[in-house]
Amino acid sequence: MKKIILTGDRPTGRLHIGHFVGSLKNRVKLQNTGEFDEIYIMIADAQALTDNFDNPKKVRDNVIEVALDYLSVGIDPEKTNILIQSEVSELTELTFYYMNLVTLSRLKRNPTVKNELKLRGFEDSVPVGFLNYPISQTADITAFEATCVPVGEDQLPMIEQAREIVKSFNNIYGETLVYPEAVIPQNEVERRLPGTDGKAKMSKSLGNTIYLSDTPDEIKRKVMGMYTDPNHIRVEDPGNVEGNVVFTYLDVFANDAYFEKYLPEYKNLDELKKKYQEGGLGDVVIKKFLNNILQDELAPIRERRKYYENHLEDVVKILENGTKKARIKASETLDKVKGAMKIDYFKNDEYLKEIIAKYQEKW
Repeated sequence: MKKIILTGDRPTGRLHIGHFVGSLKNRVKLQNTGEFDEIYIMIADAQALTDNFDNPKKVRDNVIEVALDYLSVGIDPEKTNILIQSEVSELTELTFYYMNLVTLSRLKRNPTVKNELKLRGFEDSVPVGFLNYPISQTADITAFEATCVPVGEDQLPMIEQAREIVKSFNNIYGETLVYPEAVIPQNEVERRLPGTDGKAKMSKSLGNTIYLSDTPDEIKRKVMGMYTDPNHIRVEDPGNVEGNVVFTYLDVFANDAYFEKYLPEYKNLDELKKKYQEGGLGDVVIKKFLNNILQDELAPIRERRKYYENHLEDVVKILENGTKKARIKASETLDKVKGAMKIDYFKNDEYLKEIIAKYQEKW
């Protein structure tokens, strides 16, 4: 069996460092292992429309922003097919068939769906398309016969539901669809990097994000305004590192080389934490240290983005080529699905033979 990756993002805004540590970095790592036969990364514009249907321009404008972010972090179009979801119509047809395999009550029990409904305040006025999200995502995954789906931890219930749909289909129609496996970051902190204000999730609407495309000044301003320990008022006061966003980010990004470069009086993060907990270490020092690290981490990403911003024709061509390849793959899967369901009437002469034989028996 081929090893195939499918993953993606909704184009509702530029991608931020939460996306980077939670998924993007892992995608690039997997891409560069050379272990996978095919890789597809989807810009899920159709899914984004389910809660932005009255603002299609927002989705349209952000398709290119997400594509630029993909290329800037190291997604290589020579190794990875970047596609636009709405341009692969086979996904819609697969979703239609899979809808018969899932109950309404099961969709409503999906933890990810429940959280998203609460977040958006839909209550009883939820759009059917939004509630249908787990089914359409299953269509996305199975269309490309994905065996590996790199996701954030919050998406695990979606992969579990996809596996349920695959199982139901295969039980009814025979072994046709491939079972996907979720891949999440090993580092627990990386799975869900908190916002700069200490909130559990980065969100554009909350204004607590650091975007991959932020300027050096924007990064510095956001880092210096980060939430720390509210009881750490004076430098000599003992401070808490638990729940301290600056240290949460340092857990993800800081390594010994950065200490040698920017804070040589400390060997590593353990020493820095110990000093902060004892007292005698100010918040400004640790924020400046984090700012230096993030500047180093994001500078090459920002430079690559600048290159592609000046070569937008190439970016659109990359999307077009990736989408064409994706359509070929999805079309092959759709043929298999319709064949298994016996609704491929004109694919060959089997249907004609069946009805001729049926009526010959009558005669």
